[in-house]
Amino acid sequence: MLNSQEFRDAAASRLEAAAGKVPQLSAFIGLDGFVDEILHVVDKRYDADRFDRIPTIRAYADRLAAAAGHSTNVELVNVMTKLGGNGPIMANALASFGLRVSYLGSLGHPALHPVFEPFSHRAEVASISAPGLTDALEFEDGKLIIGKHYTLRDVTWNNICTRYGKDRFALKFASADLVGFVNWTMLPFMSDIWAAIQSELMPGLLGERRRIFFDLADPEKRLPGDIERALELIVRFQSKFDVLLGLNEKEAYEIARVLGLDPSRRDADGLTQLGVEIQKRVPVDTLVIHPVKYALAISANDTAVVQGPICHNPRITTGAGDHFNSGFCLGKLLGFSNADSVLCGVATSGHYVRTTESPRVTDLTRLMREWPQE
Repeated sequence: MLNSQEFRDAAASRLEAAAGKVPQLSAFIGLDGFVDEILHVVDKRYDADRFDRIPTIRAYADRLAAAAGHSTNVELVNVMTKLGGNGPIMANALASFGLRVSYLGSLGHPALHPVFEPFSHRAEVASISAPGLTDALEFEDGKLIIGKHYTLRDVTWNNICTRYGKDRFALKFASADLVGFVNWTMLPFMSDIWAAIQSELMPGLLGERRRIFFDLADPEKRLPGDIERALELIVRFQSKFDVLLGLNEKEAYEIARVLGLDPSRRDADGLTQLGVEIQKRVPVDTLVIHPVKYALAISANDTAVVQGPICHNPRITTGAGDHFNSGFCLGKLLGFSNADSVLCGVATSGHYVRTTESPRVTDLTRLMREWPQE
């Protein structure tokens, strides 16, 4: 597992040398959008302002289980309200690096929701539906994402063509250095959109291969057949693009089960070997898996595992994976190795969970050189 100061210093130098290329890069990302409320759950309240939060998901589960057959009161405290959704968070982070970003998704229709207004000043933003709503209950050992997704039924190929414009979409799809489609799980018609793109737009694509990124986003609730179809469609993009498929640890185990693989070994070596087997069955250019403490990337001839900057008391965790994805894609767009790209990813998420802010490139190089010791 890579994490030496020498490795990080060398990667920081390469990133500094390539920083001038970043404003020349473009990204076209979609298609979701949420208004996120980041919430803590009250354990004990002392007065109107002071309370202890329930620290862990297990403690919260015990509190709820104890209410079975009775009833209980749960108090949620809003920590912040922010733009949400895998796509907007990832795109906002790419814009923070300095990329020219275009975003299409569920940010409010017919008018943009106010929470996305600052994002619209950093990127070219368009929307075809109202946003979803998320209650993100954050704990020390993870988070519970409770979503209201009914508006996402409006994210269809027909609405893309009529509300955004098929020709406009085709131009962005054919020209961006990075195309990204994320949050497949919560968008019920995403597979149909991919199929339409492949039949109507991909045959006419010309020019050099570019990169396209996919994030399924916790597919546990989706049927195995739907997941298999999504993976098949993702692989078909490989005919025209270098496909990057991102998974967190839980998602990797879920995909493994759908593919008939054994996900029982849960250490870093076991997850790396599992990733190799997934990549054989889902033959994309690069598979990337990002647990909390480290991340790994697997291509045909390049497997790298990089330890992340552990943060025991993060200020925020919702969106950390999306920030990792943006940093990893930045590295790939700059032509970096898997190891350097994964380091860019863990540095991006590491900065975000400590500050709640998307980093600039200079923030990444500083963190690489001044690695947190907690």
